[in-house]
Amino acid sequence: MKKIFVPMFLGLLLLLLTPIFAIGATFTGSIQGFTCVTQGKTCPIGQEDPMAATENVFVLLVDAAKGEYYFLPGIDRATLARHINEQIKVNGDLDKKYGAIKVKEILNSKGKTVWSREMEDAMEKMLSLP
Repeated sequence: MKKIFVPMFLGLLLLLLTPIFAIGATFTGSIQGFTCVTQGKTCPIGQEDPMAATENVFVLLVDAAKGEYYFLPGIDRATLARHINEQIKVNGDLDKKYGAIKVKEILNSKGKTVWSREMEDAMEKMLSLP
């Protein structure tokens, strides 16, 4: 009984501590419409406004040749639409099961933070009623 209990306890402890040691990653790519990506097309350059009007879901296209893209849940559609066809960096945690990134921060091509969870929380706090 003791021989089984110790490995089970250590295994459970390891499972509980795994999220603590999860390290975020940086992904570089461009914001594209989900429909374009799944059809193997690039969002038409110079047609960002009509594309934003017709597209409901945007993704981070990391590698067009491999069809590698990630969903960015929790990021407003309007925020992503402003960055169609732009090269951006996304800092966050990857959920491989769902092909999604839990975004912590979005940086433009110049390295400037254009969105972060802290920025959004501060804006919500500023706009909330007392």
